[in-house]
Amino acid sequence: MAAPHDALPLEHRPAGAPKTRPLRDAFHLPARNTSVAVARARVLERLREWYVDEESSADAQLLMSELFTNAVRHTDSEKVSCELWVIGVRLRLEVTDEGGGGSAMRVDNPACARLGDDEGESGRGLLLVSVLADDWGIRKARTGGSDAVTGHAVWAELECHRTHN
Repeated sequence: MAAPHDALPLEHRPAGAPKTRPLRDAFHLPARNTSVAVARARVLERLREWYVDEESSADAQLLMSELFTNAVRHTDSEKVSCELWVIGVRLRLEVTDEGGGGSAMRVDNPACARLGDDEGESGRGLLLVSVLADDWGIRKARTGGSDAVTGHAVWAELECHRTHN
């Protein structure tokens, strides 16, 4: 599936392609532990407005908690940026940090990040992400106005069902 920012505009889609407009929300919060609950609440509120079913909403809240917590714990970010998309039956969450810190995301070795540490606390969040999400990944991200790569964007996708269109 194409990333949301790579999706074709509605007027350029092939004949017969769904004409449903993607739903999107983006927000920024301070990189603090207390912001995790705010991010979860924002996700729940938006998904209710978009008529996403309870099971998908609960999974999305848990994914947001894990991704946001990792950004707070493992970087020196002052803020964390979040995006939420619903495109057809796909739900995508993306959390972007400003970088710094111990680079616990291990972008240079995604296999390590995907497996986690079974014995310690570190890595359990990403293990949970890998169980809940149909697909997920980490990419380097540009934050701020410079061309320098400073942070990481961690994304997760899952199928979602809507109770009303």
